[in-house]
Amino acid sequence: MTAQHNPQTMKPATAAKKLGVYLPATPAEFQEGVVSRSELDALQTDPPEWLRELRRTGPHPRPVVAAKLGVSISGLARGGVTEALTTEQIEALKAENPEWLQKERATQAETRKEAARIKAKNAERD
Repeated sequence: MTAQHNPQTMKPATAAKKLGVYLPATPAEFQEGVVSRSELDALQTDPPEWLRELRRTGPHPRPVVAAKLGVSISGLARGGVTEALTTEQIEALKAENPEWLQKERATQAETRKEAARIKAKNAERD
Protein backbone atom coordinates (compact mmCIF):
# COMPACT_ATOMS: atom_id res chain seq x y z
CA MET A 1 0.00 0.00 0.00
CA THR A 2 1.29 3.42 -0.87
CA ALA A 3 0.58 6.43 1.28
CA GLN A 4 -1.88 8.84 -0.30
CA HIS A 5 -0.48 12.39 -0.40
CA ASN A 6 -3.13 14.85 0.72
CA PRO A 7 -2.30 18.44 -0.15
CA GLN A 8 -2.66 20.79 2.78
CA THR A 9 -5.88 22.76 2.40
CA MET A 10 -7.49 25.64 4.26
CA LYS A 11 -10.95 27.05 4.65
CA PRO A 12 -11.87 30.02 2.44
CA ALA A 13 -11.92 32.30 5.53
CA THR A 14 -8.29 31.42 6.30
CA ALA A 15 -7.24 31.92 2.69
CA ALA A 16 -9.07 35.27 2.52
CA LYS A 17 -7.28 36.41 5.69
CA LYS A 18 -3.90 35.40 4.23
CA LEU A 19 -4.76 37.26 1.00
CA GLY A 20 -5.92 40.34 2.95
CA VAL A 21 -9.40 40.37 1.43
CA TYR A 22 -12.95 40.47 2.81
CA LEU A 23 -14.41 36.98 2.38
CA PRO A 24 -18.05 38.00 1.63
CA ALA A 25 -16.76 40.08 -1.31
CA THR A 26 -14.94 37.15 -2.94
CA PRO A 27 -16.52 35.08 -5.74
CA ALA A 28 -18.94 32.33 -4.67
CA GLU A 29 -16.65 29.56 -5.95
CA PHE A 30 -13.86 30.86 -3.68
CA GLN A 31 -16.20 31.07 -0.67
CA GLU A 32 -17.63 27.59 -1.20
CA GLY A 33 -14.44 25.67 -1.92
CA VAL A 34 -11.26 24.80 -0.08
CA VAL A 35 -7.93 26.32 -0.99
CA SER A 36 -4.75 24.27 -1.21
CA ARG A 37 -1.37 25.72 -0.29
CA SER A 38 -0.36 25.67 -3.98
CA GLU A 39 -3.60 27.45 -5.00
CA LEU A 40 -2.93 30.12 -2.34
CA ASP A 41 0.63 30.54 -3.63
CA ALA A 42 -0.70 30.90 -7.17
CA LEU A 43 -3.26 33.52 -6.05
CA GLN A 44 -0.48 35.49 -4.33
CA THR A 45 1.99 35.17 -7.20
CA ASP A 46 -0.39 35.86 -10.06
CA PRO A 47 -3.64 37.28 -8.65
CA PRO A 48 -6.70 36.96 -10.90
CA GLU A 49 -8.57 40.12 -11.87
CA TRP A 50 -11.22 39.69 -9.12
CA LEU A 51 -8.47 39.59 -6.46
CA ARG A 52 -6.60 42.59 -7.90
CA GLU A 53 -9.86 44.57 -8.05
CA LEU A 54 -10.82 43.59 -4.50
CA ARG A 55 -7.41 44.66 -3.19
CA ARG A 56 -7.67 47.92 -5.13
CA THR A 57 -11.23 49.00 -4.31
CA GLY A 58 -12.41 46.78 -1.44
CA PRO A 59 -14.45 46.26 0.56
CA HIS A 60 -11.47 45.62 2.82
CA PRO A 61 -11.43 43.55 6.04
CA ARG A 62 -10.93 45.42 9.31
CA PRO A 63 -7.18 44.69 9.65
CA VAL A 64 -6.61 46.26 6.21
CA VAL A 65 -8.92 49.21 7.00
CA ALA A 66 -7.05 49.78 10.28
CA ALA A 67 -3.67 49.68 8.52
CA LYS A 68 -4.82 52.08 5.78
CA LEU A 69 -6.09 54.51 8.42
CA GLY A 70 -3.03 54.12 10.65
CA VAL A 71 -4.99 52.92 13.69
CA SER A 72 -5.45 49.69 15.62
CA ILE A 73 -8.38 47.33 15.06
CA SER A 74 -9.68 48.20 18.54
CA GLY A 75 -9.28 51.88 17.60
CA LEU A 76 -11.57 51.24 14.63
CA ALA A 77 -14.16 49.74 16.97
CA ARG A 78 -13.88 52.68 19.36
CA GLY A 79 -14.46 54.93 16.34
CA GLY A 80 -17.61 52.99 15.50
CA VAL A 81 -16.22 51.30 12.38
CA THR A 82 -17.36 47.68 12.57
CA GLU A 83 -17.95 46.90 8.88
CA ALA A 84 -15.64 46.36 5.94
CA LEU A 85 -14.97 49.61 4.07
CA THR A 86 -14.19 50.31 0.43
CA THR A 87 -11.08 52.24 -0.60
CA GLU A 88 -13.38 55.17 -1.44
CA GLN A 89 -14.90 55.12 2.07
CA ILE A 90 -11.43 54.94 3.64
CA GLU A 91 -10.25 57.92 1.58
CA ALA A 92 -13.39 59.86 2.56
CA LEU A 93 -12.71 59.13 6.24
CA LYS A 94 -9.10 60.30 5.84
CA ALA A 95 -10.30 63.51 4.17
CA GLU A 96 -12.94 64.10 6.86
CA ASN A 97 -10.36 63.28 9.56
CA PRO A 98 -12.88 63.06 12.43
CA GLU A 99 -11.72 63.63 15.99
CA TRP A 100 -11.80 59.91 16.85
CA LEU A 101 -9.46 59.18 13.93
CA GLN A 102 -7.01 61.89 14.99
CA LYS A 103 -7.06 60.55 18.55
CA GLU A 104 -6.59 56.91 17.48
CA ARG A 105 -3.73 57.81 15.13
CA ALA A 106 -2.00 59.64 17.99
CA THR A 107 -2.53 56.63 20.26
CA GLN A 108 -1.13 54.31 17.60
CA ALA A 109 1.92 56.57 17.11
CA GLU A 110 2.56 56.56 20.89
CA THR A 111 2.23 52.77 20.99
CA ARG A 112 4.77 52.40 18.16
CA LYS A 113 7.15 54.87 19.82
CA GLU A 114 6.93 52.98 23.12
CA ALA A 115 7.48 49.62 21.39
CA ALA A 116 10.56 51.02 19.65
CA ARG A 117 11.87 52.41 22.96
CA ILE A 118 11.44 49.03 24.68
CA LYS A 119 13.07 47.22 21.76
CA ALA A 120 16.07 49.59 21.88
CA LYS A 121 16.35 49.19 25.66
CA ASN A 122 16.28 45.39 25.32
CA ALA A 123 18.89 45.52 22.55
CA GLU A 124 21.19 47.58 24.82
CA ARG A 125 20.73 45.07 27.63
CA ASP A 126 21.53 42.11 25.38
